[in-house]
Amino acid sequence: HGEDAEVRASDRAREVEDLGWHDWAHRVQRYLRHLENLLAPDLIIIGGGISRKADKFLPQVDVRTPVVPAALQNNAGIAGAALLASA
Repeated sequence: HGEDAEVRASDRAREVEDLGWHDWAHRVQRYLRHLENLLAPDLIIIGGGISRKADKFLPQVDVRTPVVPAALQNNAGIAGAALLASA
């Protein structure tokens, strides 16, 4: 079906479909491998609210590229807006 891979790997999909961390981590892994093949990134940063729970799923994600949770977690957008407003 026409569902977007990013949507299937979202935290919202995990909640709606009541997926356990292991099953959801597998979805995230498939999505990140696809991104690796398309973009060949040096680093993948997981942002948003799910970054606070990185310890529950990131150890189960096996990709070539280093993956880290965003340092500002879900506050990155707020920090970016404040930075832009102060310029």
